[in-house]
Amino acid sequence: NRWQPLSLEYSIAQNGIPLPDNTQRFLGSHWGNVTPFALTRASSSDVYNDPGAPPMLADSGDQEFKDAILRVILFSSYMDPSDGIYIDISPLTKGNNTLGSNDGNGRFINPKTNLPYMVQIKKRGDYHRILAEFWADGPDSETPPGHWNTLANYVSDHALTEKRLQGAGNLLSDLEWDIKLYFALNASLHDAAIATWDAKAKYDYVRPITAIRYMGGLGQSSDVNGPSYHENGLPLAFGLVEVITAATTMSIGKHHHLAGHEGEIAIRGWKGNPSDPHNSYSGVGWIRAVEWLPYQRETFVTPPFAGYTSGHSGFSRAAAEVLTSFTGDEFFPGGLGVFTAKKDDYLEFEIGPSEDIQLQWASYYDAADEAGLSRISGGIHVDADDLKGREIGAKA
Repeated sequence: NRWQPLSLEYSIAQNGIPLPDNTQRFLGSHWGNVTPFALTRASSSDVYNDPGAPPMLADSGDQEFKDAILRVILFSSYMDPSDGIYIDISPLTKGNNTLGSNDGNGRFINPKTNLPYMVQIKKRGDYHRILAEFWADGPDSETPPGHWNTLANYVSDHALTEKRLQGAGNLLSDLEWDIKLYFALNASLHDAAIATWDAKAKYDYVRPITAIRYMGGLGQSSDVNGPSYHENGLPLAFGLVEVITAATTMSIGKHHHLAGHEGEIAIRGWKGNPSDPHNSYSGVGWIRAVEWLPYQRETFVTPPFAGYTSGHSGFSRAAAEVLTSFTGDEFFPGGLGVFTAKKDDYLEFEIGPSEDIQLQWASYYDAADEAGLSRISGGIHVDADDLKGREIGAKA
């Protein structure tokens, strides 16, 4: 249940600089003691906006813990553009969630044009890979708070944006708009960082790579009379998490390449970084659970701090609240924010996407929720990290 530092042969920090110490150290554990802009708490011994304890393996919330881990594995199985599965990724079917949930089913009508949102049917594998990389903000990026500054740039530069404070009153000059918007945005992001890392330090919560490998190494927890049973093992799911057996490692079996590992747990997920990321992709296949990797760079893998709560979720919801309040409207200009990933020219972890794809959001909240969800796709967080992180951000 606790965060475990990873040891890598070669690792790179958030700013892209190689690290001399290849074993991670908890980055930012002191941030609960940083002076906030507007956050308050009853005493210095309290945690800002305490989200409460996350679900624990073999403790309170055991089943929720296992379900969340299984969902991360499910998302890992989506990272294949050749699986023949297509989904609608438009605001017509995604977004419009209530705070702290993924209960939304999209919106039929664009409130700014009074026209239906257009369907965008794309390969599921391309969408989830783009989702993970667009919001990843790993090495060499502007980081998650910087990402929301670039989205604020997008809104400020949009031809349909009227620069009125909270959507009312006189038009502001570009200078006055910029000063007020970026001050409000970054003060809120600052407080979101304090509240989020305060929770990370208190709960010191495990990351998926640690939980999946640990649980997979123990066995399976679904069939008490089946092979490799352990109460703290991975839950079985046909076609996703299975026990390797003599029958499945036969020459025509689904686990034939895992012969010699009978009795272990196999996961159908992303197969790791390809040897030539500029010209190939790994796709999805059966791998040993103890070797599972999140969809991330092999020199970064997972950030060097605890998982609960998600920084992406906290930062993003805080930014969405500011943009909504500042512009007086929860919707992007024209009711649609977009980012286009070009065919074979966007992804860095491997080649892709296989066609041009647009990420689309009706509202700032939709974009924020997608940022949090992307960390499930990327194998960095579980649902509790994301959903409670959104709530922390809403209060920052």
